Amino acid sequence: MEIDDAHFRLVADSTCDWESWHGIDGKLLWVNPAVVQHTGYSIGECYAIPDYPMPLVAKKDRRRIEQIYQSAKEGSSGNDVEFTIIHRNGETRSMAVSWQPMFDSSHRNLGFRTSIRDVTERRKMRDQLRLHAEQLEQLVQERTARIQYLERHRQKIEKQAALGQLAAAVAHEINNPLAGIRNAFELFRPGVPPNHRHYELLGLIDREIEHIASIVHQMYQLYRRYPLTPTAFSLTQTVREVLCLLERVAGKKRVSLNLQAVDGPPVTLPEGDVKQVLYNLVCNAIQASPEGAEVTVRLSQSDEEVAVAVEDHGHGIHEDVLPSIFDAFFSTRDGQSQMGMGLGLSVSRSIVETLGGRIDVQTQVGRGSIFTAVFPKSIDISPLSDGDYET
Repeated sequence: MEIDDAHFRLVADSTCDWESWHGIDGKLLWVNPAVVQHTGYSIGECYAIPDYPMPLVAKKDRRRIEQIYQSAKEGSSGNDVEFTIIHRNGETRSMAVSWQPMFDSSHRNLGFRTSIRDVTERRKMRDQLRLHAEQLEQLVQERTARIQYLERHRQKIEKQAALGQLAAAVAHEINNPLAGIRNAFELFRPGVPPNHRHYELLGLIDREIEHIASIVHQMYQLYRRYPLTPTAFSLTQTVREVLCLLERVAGKKRVSLNLQAVDGPPVTLPEGDVKQVLYNLVCNAIQASPEGAEVTVRLSQSDEEVAVAVEDHGHGIHEDVLPSIFDAFFSTRDGQSQMGMGLGLSVSRSIVETLGGRIDVQTQVGRGSIFTAVFPKSIDISPLSDGDYET
């Protein structure tokens, strides 16, 4: 059966795509009824537009579409180039244009045709996929960073555990001869009269023995099998006791201690552990303070946590050493005697994290530092098995 031209016109008029036929000069010769659905403009209105279809194209894409139509007049072809149009009702729609030259049976150039289809949903889907891909990439980056952090933390815990075992072994070996030295010293000390020319050295020996004993105690704290048993106590009273213990140390440096706190409800924590953490933080603040300065201790609480902030007005901590201040055997007080082995902060953080808390640090070079120990208000610790250790 032979098909006449009317059938081909019927097919062109019935297609859902927006079809146009342009002459060799680019002027619109024919447009199908689908233009109404896609643009809101009638066929007659399209014929009346001198530079059809440019007024229908969004300004941001108009230059590119002009270039496409110019190349189409020169005989080029192309496929699926996306652009945006402005519908008569004001809404924007994403479209894709394909074009090719047209010739009759004698290869005479008849101009070119364009076929434009609505790809709004396709673009929305692509944008959603891109958004999901970006979100997935961000999630992967966050998870990767988290894994890297956990790996670094694991390595640090393993390092600290090894150091703790070494410290505990060394402390054990030192403790026995130290006890012998202390006992022997206590035996002959009363026999040295005050007028003896070496009498003043007795005090020095006594202080050095206490210094060594303090270091041994800190070394033991790096490797403990389990935390102490929690009990209910007043945190404010415990802080007062710590400050009382350190009055003599502060007095030697002419540093005043200031407590800003009100009595609150009791906490249920291992009091000995809490006291040691606070002792270390306040002692560090005293050592970091210049003569005549003040160390301030502030207590605050929320529904779930209590915080003890220890503020000094020393030199502060430089940014390059700040990440290392909690490492075992690290100290920022190089060259100063009788300052321990750099275990105080390492032991303190280990204790606080074992209890489920944290130590926050704020510091400014030349202004001082604030170390804040944050504890849960209550914990329930069961003794660990023989194979488990806390460092």
